[in-house]
Amino acid sequence: MGLRERKKEKTRLAILDAALDLFLEQGYDSTTVEQIAGSVDISPRTFFRYFTSKDAVAFWFHEHGEEVMLEALRSRPAGEPPFASMTHALRAVLRDMQESTPEDAQRFLKLRRLLDDHPHLVGLSVARGAETERHLAAEIAARRGADVTTDRVSHLVVAIAMSSLRVGFECPPGRRPELSQVVQQMEETLELVESMMRPGWDTGDPADAADAADRPGSGDA
Repeated sequence: MGLRERKKEKTRLAILDAALDLFLEQGYDSTTVEQIAGSVDISPRTFFRYFTSKDAVAFWFHEHGEEVMLEALRSRPAGEPPFASMTHALRAVLRDMQESTPEDAQRFLKLRRLLDDHPHLVGLSVARGAETERHLAAEIAARRGADVTTDRVSHLVVAIAMSSLRVGFECPPGRRPELSQVVQQMEETLELVESMMRPGWDTGDPADAADAADRPGSGDA
C-alpha cells in the first residue's frame, strides 16, 4: 500500500471510529454527518468520498464481509458442491475476524453494542444483508451454471449458510462477549448446520430441479 492509500485508509478509519463513538454516546438518530465530519476535522463533502451515507458507516462490516466472501467463493474449485464452497466463504470471514487488529475487534464489538441498543437498526442491517445474499446467490448460480432468477437451490445455499452466521452472532441476545467468543459461536453454529444437511442436496442439475418444481402436483401433500 502506497503513501496515498495509507493516508486514505487512515482517514476512513478515523471517520469510522468517530461515527461509532458518536452513535453510542448520543444515539444513532441524533448523530449527523456534519457532526461526524467535524469530529475528525473534515468537511461533509470529504465524508461522502469515503462513505455514501451514515448508514454505510454503521454497516461497514457488511461491505467488508461481502468482499471477503465473494473473493473466497471465486477461489474455490469449479466442481466443489455449492454449500461446501459457501461454508469456505463463511469461514474466510471468521478467519478475517480472528486475525483482526485490536482496533478492528473493538469496532466490531461497538457495532454489536449499537445493534443491541438500537433495535430499529436491525431492520436496516437485515436489508443490507439481503443485498449481500443476492450477490452471493448470483455467484453460486454462476458456479452451478444456473439462472439466478429461477434457481432456488442457489438462494437456499446462501440463505441457510448466512442464517447460521446470524444465529451465531445474535444468540443468545443481550450478551456482549469478546470477539473470540462471537467467532466461536458462529463456528459452532455453522458446524451444527453442516451436520443437519443431507449429502448431495445442493448438487442436482439445475434443469432437473426446475422441472421438478414445475411438475403438476409437485407441491401436493
